[in-house]
Parts: sequence; structure tokens; C-alpha cells
Amino acid sequence: MPRFYCPQPLQPGQLLRLPETVHRHVQVLRLQPQDSLTLFNGEGGEYHATLTQMTNKWSEVLLGAHDPVERESPLQLKLVQGVSSGDRMDYTLQKAVELGVAEIQPVLTRRGIVKLPPERWAKKQAHWQGVVEAACEQCGRNQVPVVHEAQALSAWLAQQHQAGQRGLVLLPGSTQRLREQTAPTGQWLLAGPEGGLSEEEVALALQYGWQALTLGPRVLRTETAALAALAAISALWGDF
Repeated sequence: MPRFYCPQPLQPGQLLRLPETVHRHVQVLRLQPQDSLTLFNGEGGEYHATLTQMTNKWSEVLLGAHDPVERESPLQLKLVQGVSSGDRMDYTLQKAVELGVAEIQPVLTRRGIVKLPPERWAKKQAHWQGVVEAACEQCGRNQVPVVHEAQALSAWLAQQHQAGQRGLVLLPGSTQRLREQTAPTGQWLLAGPEGGLSEEEVALALQYGWQALTLGPRVLRTETAALAALAAISALWGDF
């Protein structure tokens, strides 16, 4: 059944004109009146709905019962991802959502190759949030992870240190393995960009109490590292 994110108040029995973005998806899927679909607004659960009317410019649905089902990972891991270029960042965010990540913080690092003027970062953040919303539609999640505004890694680490927050930093060459850890529930997981984290960035994270973590003797790409870690953690302590 098609699923769509609809960020507005929803209630059973409501006649609702779908947002323009959702209407376009309905058109692409060639849905017809009386077809069924599912809507969720990120506030918990999902709503069964029936398409009642459709024109070239708008679609209307009748909302049915609310289903309080949730499909969140019990680990509530949060991803700190060094901004990568092209489709790599989109891929990482999409798959991280499928693997259950609860929150995403893009960070600007010394070796990152994406350089944008300040006014373009807001547009980039909105794009990433859209990638996350689409991933939730696909994978069945009803809670939508927030993609925070991109920050310099050093400044963000300092903020988290002041707040008493720390986590795991993926570091090729480290001797600490996942199997030697305890379940990292609610923790941050830090992965670098294409060129990896600099020595200074790693040293700062370790100074603030983060733990270095290896994913084996092979160096993983930026779009692979965090996803491999999330999948392995889910297999060891999560719902895999």
C-alpha cells in the first residue's frame, strides 16, 4: 500500500486535500478514487485512507482509523556524518534511516570536499530532510528523524561535551571492536567524509571522551562505514 508523509494534523473521519508534493506522487502512481493509501505525520502511528477525488491539480482522501504502530529501532542511535559529495550523502542518509537511525547531524570537516557559501547550506539541509522523509515512506517508519543544520565538527563536539554527550568514532586502525562494546543505546556514531577525519579531529573527539571503533582491517568508504556499523550494532543488540 502506498505510504506518504503528510506533516499536518490528521484525525479519523477527516476529509483532507493532500499536499501538492503528495498529490504529484499519487499522479505518478496512477492511483484512482477508492484506492487505499497510508498517511503519517511524524507524530506517531499512521492512518489508513481512501482516495475520494482526484483532478489534475489536487487529490482528496478520507482518513480512516489511526494505527498506533511504530517501527523504531530500540537502540535510538544518532549519526554524525561528515558531509560527502554527490549522491554519497543522500545514499548514506537514506540507508541510515532504513537501519533505524534516530537523529542526523551533518558536520563539516577538514578533509571534506563539499564547499558551499553559507546561504546554500539551508537549501542543502532541506534537501537532506526530504531524503529522510522519502526513506521513512519507503521503509515503514512513522517517526521522521531530524536532519540538523550542518556545523563544523570541532564546534559541534565542544557543544556535545558541554552537554555531557559522547559516542563512538569510526577509526581505521583502532583496536577496539564492536563485539567488545556494550549496547550503545542512545549514543552518537561519528563517521568521516571521503578523506576521513584528520588526526586533530580524532584527537579532539578522544579528548572529549569518545571511543574509537574499528570495523576491521579494511578501510571502508564514507557511504559504507556508518551503514556497516549501524547494521552490525543492530545485529548484536537491536532488532535484527
